[in-house]
Amino acid sequence: MDRPDVSIVIVSYNTRELILRCLTELHASLTPDVCAEVVVVDNASADGSADAIAAQFPQVRLVRLTENVGFGRGVNRGAMVSSGRYLLCLNPDTVPVGHPVTELVTFADQHPGHGLYTGRTLHPDGTDDNYSCWGMPSLWSTFGFASGLTTAFRGRAWADPEALVGYDRRSVREVPALSGCLLLVERDLFGRLGGFDPQYFLYSEDIDLSTRARALGARPVVNPAAQVVHTVGASSSSEGQRIRILRGKATYLRRNWSPWRARAGVALLVTGVGLRAVGKTILGRDRSRGVDWVGVWRARREWAAGYPPVDEPRPAVDLPAPAN
Repeated sequence: MDRPDVSIVIVSYNTRELILRCLTELHASLTPDVCAEVVVVDNASADGSADAIAAQFPQVRLVRLTENVGFGRGVNRGAMVSSGRYLLCLNPDTVPVGHPVTELVTFADQHPGHGLYTGRTLHPDGTDDNYSCWGMPSLWSTFGFASGLTTAFRGRAWADPEALVGYDRRSVREVPALSGCLLLVERDLFGRLGGFDPQYFLYSEDIDLSTRARALGARPVVNPAAQVVHTVGASSSSEGQRIRILRGKATYLRRNWSPWRARAGVALLVTGVGLRAVGKTILGRDRSRGVDWVGVWRARREWAAGYPPVDEPRPAVDLPAPAN
């Protein structure tokens, strides 16, 4: 068998119905133009996901983990048992529109050197959910969160530059960072980066990967012809999920910024949470879309410290030998 053009890696945790639908639609969307292998990394799901995948999709390479290692480490595990020229990270809560795998691989072959590629992630009604690409975190963007500007002026690019407000994702364009929801990366680049940083459990590991890739000369790009419906999306309404988002952000700042900037950035995140907690408890204002900011504030020492370091093998530059 020739070496696959792309290895599609899906990390799943208790998403039985979603991933079964994803795999069904994914296989139906693949075309003969691109040779693809599919790897599912199951993060010790307790809902029967792994058994259902093994029974219904024997052609899928299934990696059963004994613990939930999060997204980035899960992708790394999948990468190390795959051999495609490209690696495609795909969320289990996505449904292909058309032939996104072929669109991404073909575009990457025709436009080499970008290193990282994505498409459009859509709501079920076909509108962009605005989660496929992001701006880079900065002191200004964290100040916007700390001061409440991102809430008071929601939808304004100057107040929330990380959201790339106003960017028309229907055109090809280089962008600062890509989401791991739909992320194609050149295999050699992924190996040079050592894959995703295993210190991240969930959230901001894709921004970190984009940052390190750009330092090596990559130019992340959006190809709007590649589309998936993101049926669940990056909802952050629960207290626990918001804590994980902030913990990922704090980890990113501590891993990529200078010590003084990281301290300032984390302090601004803490200030922003405190402002929202005060607005809820004292002023009676709640523009938080259901987030329990008081609970998030109480957990600030946990998330402000970031995730602890993780020591484990990472994908390397040397590639698996193509199968004969």
